[in-house]
Amino acid sequence: MELFKRRKTYYLYNPNTLNYERVYPSAKDRFIGVLRHLSIGIIIGVGIFYALSKTFDSPVESLLKKENKLMQTQYEVLSLRLNNALEVLSDIQQRDENLYRTIFQAESIPESVRKSGFGGSNRYEHLMSLSNAELVISTTKKMDMLRKQLYVQSNSLDELISLGKSQEQRNKCIPAIQPIANKDLKQTASGYGMRIDPIYRTPRFHSGMDFSAKIGTDIYATGDGIVTYAAWKQGYGNCLMINHGYGFQTVYGHLQKFRVRVGTKVKRGEIIGEVGNTGKSTGPHLHYEVIVRGAHDNPSKYYYMDLTPEEYDRMIQIAENHGQVMD
Repeated sequence: MELFKRRKTYYLYNPNTLNYERVYPSAKDRFIGVLRHLSIGIIIGVGIFYALSKTFDSPVESLLKKENKLMQTQYEVLSLRLNNALEVLSDIQQRDENLYRTIFQAESIPESVRKSGFGGSNRYEHLMSLSNAELVISTTKKMDMLRKQLYVQSNSLDELISLGKSQEQRNKCIPAIQPIANKDLKQTASGYGMRIDPIYRTPRFHSGMDFSAKIGTDIYATGDGIVTYAAWKQGYGNCLMINHGYGFQTVYGHLQKFRVRVGTKVKRGEIIGEVGNTGKSTGPHLHYEVIVRGAHDNPSKYYYMDLTPEEYDRMIQIAENHGQVMD
């Protein structure tokens, strides 16, 4: 028998009668037929949808990709701008360190403080799961570096502004003249640096300058300050110390007589004592030291209000030519 469909009317060939007789399918057969066609349609539809989804983006996906691309571009631009900002900041830091802080004689800010990193190796771990994680982390690090360095630089500029406002008073306090009358430079006995010890005849570091003078010669405060020590000190004999503030101190050794006492406020050029020959000394002279932030410095750098450039050069030559000190 042969079964065929024509406009939803089914016929079955009857060999006995040699005719096609109309057949009426049961509800079950109709349901199975509908289910079969429906299944085939679903399978074909799913296949087409899968193929299209792999070939073409959905509107939402297309929008997300555009936003992601835009964000990546913005991060790249931001990274370049941060590089430029860090270069400008680096130039400001160099000027701050080598010019401004030098002019005001401010303490240097170590490079380790200016450009120190951030603690913790997992600081940016939460960004690892993002797309373009490397770019995002790199840009975030630059932003953190810029923020921290700007904070340090801002504090530095605040300090320099404060120093600038107090510069007039500061200039009065910084040692700036010779401690005795020595315009002709003949009293310059020995300078700062490695010298021969007059007693032990061995090389040693001389932390100040020696000025030969007669006993009783006036000694002057080289800057405004407060007397913090006026007594006998081992090796220095009668010793006087002045705290000038701003990190500066001066020391005067081998005095014959004090003209001030501890706590006395002195002005630059004021007589504070008399030259003597006390302590470890081979002759009447004044031993003079300049201490800056706890470290000895060459006193000859602090006579700029007392000597012309030519006189300064002569003093340096005289001091360098004397290989033996007087204390």
